[in-house]
Amino acid sequence: MTTTRRLPLGWPIAAALLLSAGPVLAQPACIGAQRKIDEAGALRFQARQDARIGDRDRVCDNLGDAEDRYEDARDRLEDCGLGVASVDLKSAIRSVRQEKRVFRCD
Repeated sequence: MTTTRRLPLGWPIAAALLLSAGPVLAQPACIGAQRKIDEAGALRFQARQDARIGDRDRVCDNLGDAEDRYEDARDRLEDCGLGVASVDLKSAIRSVRQEKRVFRCD
């Protein structure tokens, strides 16, 4: 029997950062960007858990916070010269906005 492993939420974004960044990641803004991406992934996970128990208000709060974290990370990536990696964050932000529409958060 074969088991399928799922990669963490922020994996494509983290991979893009590592491949395109190189030694630039040593800059504080870049380290802060990765932290924001990780926080956003955790908030999206928490939103899914809240959706399972039916707490729509918390889902909306968590998705709103995740969107804010992704936008902060995009700004920090642009500050440290990784504008290419911030393109992946635009799709993540778009995905969060779509989730917010599904839950009628706006």
